[in-house]
Amino acid sequence: MTELETLQRAKIYMEKLANGINPLDDTAIPDNEVVNHVRLSRCFFYVSDVLRQVIDNGGVTTQKKTPKAPFHLPLEQRARFDFSDAPITITEVSERINMLIEKEYMKTLPYRAIRDWLEFLGMLEEVLDSNGKPTKRPTPQGESMGIILEGRTGPNGPYFVTAYQSPAQHFIMDNLDAIVEFAKAQKENQGQPWTQEHDRCLTDLYQKGVSINEIAITLKRNDGAIRKRLKKLNLLQWG
Repeated sequence: MTELETLQRAKIYMEKLANGINPLDDTAIPDNEVVNHVRLSRCFFYVSDVLRQVIDNGGVTTQKKTPKAPFHLPLEQRARFDFSDAPITITEVSERINMLIEKEYMKTLPYRAIRDWLEFLGMLEEVLDSNGKPTKRPTPQGESMGIILEGRTGPNGPYFVTAYQSPAQHFIMDNLDAIVEFAKAQKENQGQPWTQEHDRCLTDLYQKGVSINEIAITLKRNDGAIRKRLKKLNLLQWG
């Protein structure tokens, strides 16, 4: 057996172990076996991908540091998402998703990507809080999917948060690919310089009453970049 064939067989073994299959006889490994632990499973997936890269390189390894891979969560790993019976914030949803990946080797999915996608669908809307600051709140459509406004108490007294019940968590996980693609499209122009044409389009849309989220989608930038540019053009007050 050649070195490359050995690598290919090792990759197959890692893939089977990652999916809970005994690579020696192709039988399912019992759930209570240590090799089915989620952390080991993630390691097996990672090793399998490293072996794939080595195989694609003709079996030659290099010392060059591999950049983090784009966020990707296979279906078998999504099934391990820890759904909460109690409502949780969008930050907590994002953290639970990112617990399923090896963050050292893969980019995480930021909570803003999920939030912006839900706003694009009309399930969230931007409103001003009691301090006049913009915040996201559920629309009637969002409430029907399990996104609620929940009162909580902190060191400074009572406050409200937008929280996600179990149906909303399931909706997010069922549409994870759409969220990732939406975030990718938004990042297309991120960091690119603003041109006069961009500014004219931004000014025209804003003065017509188009929401910041819809402007961000049109110009393929995030909400923060749109607000920052509006302030620079003196179309939006600082604060």
